[in-house]
Amino acid sequence: MIATKGYAVHSHTDSLAPWDFERREIGPNDVFIQILFSGICHSDIHQVRGEWGNSHYPMVPGHEIVGRITEIGPGVTKFAVGDLAGIGCMVDSCRTCNNCQSGHEQFCEKGQTVYTYNSFEKDGVTPTYGGYSNHIVCAEEFVVRVSDKLAIEGVAPLLCAGITTYSPLKRWGIGQGHKVAVLGLGGLGHMAVKFAAAFGADVTMLSTSPSKEVDAKRLGAHHFCNTKDRAQVKELMNSFDFIIDTVSASHDYDMYLGMLRTNGVMICVGIPAEPIHFKGFALLGQNRTITGSSIGGIAETQEMLDYCAENNIVSDVEVIGISYVNEAYERVMSSDVKYRFVIDMATL
Repeated sequence: MIATKGYAVHSHTDSLAPWDFERREIGPNDVFIQILFSGICHSDIHQVRGEWGNSHYPMVPGHEIVGRITEIGPGVTKFAVGDLAGIGCMVDSCRTCNNCQSGHEQFCEKGQTVYTYNSFEKDGVTPTYGGYSNHIVCAEEFVVRVSDKLAIEGVAPLLCAGITTYSPLKRWGIGQGHKVAVLGLGGLGHMAVKFAAAFGADVTMLSTSPSKEVDAKRLGAHHFCNTKDRAQVKELMNSFDFIIDTVSASHDYDMYLGMLRTNGVMICVGIPAEPIHFKGFALLGQNRTITGSSIGGIAETQEMLDYCAENNIVSDVEVIGISYVNEAYERVMSSDVKYRFVIDMATL
């Protein structure tokens, strides 16, 4: 076993604190990654605090991981020592079912998707621990290549916030000729704006904070709507082909559904802790659709990273030392970050 240092919680009321644990030995098809940066995702907070009801402790969060490969197993063919590499939300799956074979490992039909943390290896016993740590061992099939063209601290959040917004935009073919609204300017929202604008869509930012207008337009939005202003909202009813909903707190789904044109689609990538409520006629009236999207497969994540390298797209980040992580969580909850915290793991 490999001695590892990280930050963990041991209950849903715990604060993150240093914790020593062990990782498995490097297998024939594994890579060993020295973690350089690890992003803080809102889902880390949900799971650390037990808000989704599926938390296992002790827990080492973190699924936005970028580092450098320092050792490889003898069977590894895709990577070499010295390569920059990333790990996102998954580290394994059954690899044989239709979904895994078609690049949708996140939807493994055998229920064997192994998440980077707060999960269990396929043996059902061995817990997984995430990126708030100094290194990680992972099968090469679930590792992605990271370009040295980009600032790697800004690449880390692409492993979750990036693919979570890139995947539905690609799946729905969103691009030139489409009017797209992005609801919420946070870690997910700022990436949705960047990608939608890069794909050629006409982008409107929907936000309850008028102060975010300047930043939204800097990120690529063409228009801004203060959704607390009823007059502005009224002007945008029946306006959009798509709404990318990134908000992970309760909000008025009926109002936002009303902003969609006939046959418009609302894509939810934020996950409120409370049940989602909306009126059936908000959908039936204009043949609208509400749907969700959950990250992306490994091949699509690599496609997204390659697109970002070619188009100079990274997340806007605030780099912190790991001792600041609990304060960072509180600032995320207060929407006080532009737009993703990333931990410099050299501070561990």
